[in-house]
Amino acid sequence: MIKLYNTLGRSKEDFKPIKDGQVKLYTCGPTVYDYAHIGNLRSFIFDDTLRRMLEFSGCQVDHVMNITDVGHLSSDADEGDDKLEKGALRESKSVWEVAQQYIDAFISDMQDLNVLAPNGNQGTYARATDFIEQQIELVKILLEKEYAYQTDSAIYFDVSKFDDYGKLTGQKLADKEVGARDEVVVDQEKRHPQDFALWFFKVGRFADHSMSWHSPWGDGFPGWHLECSAIIHATLGEPIDIHTGGVDHIGTHHTNEIAQTEAAYGVKLANYWLHNEHLLIQNSKMSKSKGNYYTLDDIKKKSYDPLALRLLFLQSHYRSQSNFSWEALDAAQASLNNFYAWADLRFQNLVSDKLESNYSEVFGKIVASMENDLATPDALGWFNGMIDQAEGLGADSEVIAKYAKQLDLLLGLGLSDRKDISDELKSLIKARETARQAQDWPKADELRRELLDKGLELKDTSQGPVWRRG
Repeated sequence: MIKLYNTLGRSKEDFKPIKDGQVKLYTCGPTVYDYAHIGNLRSFIFDDTLRRMLEFSGCQVDHVMNITDVGHLSSDADEGDDKLEKGALRESKSVWEVAQQYIDAFISDMQDLNVLAPNGNQGTYARATDFIEQQIELVKILLEKEYAYQTDSAIYFDVSKFDDYGKLTGQKLADKEVGARDEVVVDQEKRHPQDFALWFFKVGRFADHSMSWHSPWGDGFPGWHLECSAIIHATLGEPIDIHTGGVDHIGTHHTNEIAQTEAAYGVKLANYWLHNEHLLIQNSKMSKSKGNYYTLDDIKKKSYDPLALRLLFLQSHYRSQSNFSWEALDAAQASLNNFYAWADLRFQNLVSDKLESNYSEVFGKIVASMENDLATPDALGWFNGMIDQAEGLGADSEVIAKYAKQLDLLLGLGLSDRKDISDELKSLIKARETARQAQDWPKADELRRELLDKGLELKDTSQGPVWRRG
């Protein structure tokens, strides 16, 4: 039985999909005004790990992820400048060029990290600007039902009309109002401090906004919170099984999503809400505003395998804050190399009559760990035990090949995608073994050093030489 921590109920719950064997999954995607930093990437690896576990457990997952390419202001509320506009000004490009540039960069990062692309009926990532018509229709419904009202500057959702506003946080509206009393209100016609914009008009501070569309109320652009509700309605339909995002989405973005969707359509938005914790650096949240962040390109420039970063994230539970350091990434890279050395045994014609039964039992514990709210640290602990067993019981190439593939489906570490070594290196291994059998130690040592220079380390065992890549 799969168990997931549901933010909505603030407890770990048995997961029961709406329709047996099928899961509708929506994951909040990036705002494409700059490169994603590795704190952002932790969220997408969490999403991917969740999807892999669900699929491994036999569920058909219909997965949609949005891409925000309009409407996200520098504040998660309604204050500040549009992030796409700021990116365009910074780079002297159009907002459309900036959006496409960073969409391409994001997708490249996802490929490097072995993150599965969304497979929903949208067919790819769902850009907010491709769903403007659906967002306008949602605003129409909210106005007709009197959950929204219009000012000279925008159309707002009236949170006082929605009785369960704040149910995701467990915080009452009156408490949120106290917390917001000192905020600067840009639009004096807002009825309530927590009311949020559904549609901004192209007036005032947004008079020169580069992105705008015609609407029944005037030219403008959607607020950030609107897109996810519209995309879910258009692609998956309510209710969905699981909605994910970072913990920073709980108080505002996801709370507003729930309010506008449930007010408009009269149905629950999602049954399970899962949120991953922040990635820290020197015990401080990693963020662009603080300038204390790294990108995946920074990782690659230091010659780390991107999947070492994926492994580093898996070493902490998704609901725990994690501190990034280069020393921790060094250790993750060393662990990844060890995993690869184990996986490479599948190429080396080794046989053991004991490994399958032991691996079957341990792999069951790995799966159980993953189904227990994605307990990836526990799963990796059991995986290390499998590697130790291969050394203690003798390796079996076919068994290792089988479980490398299974582990890849669950963890996405690229164990079974690696190719066998070249014919040249195989010839050197054979020549070195011939010299060793002939007790020509100088020649054997010379060939061993040559192999090491080419990135291959040999280890002599009772079953013959085994190798690992550096």
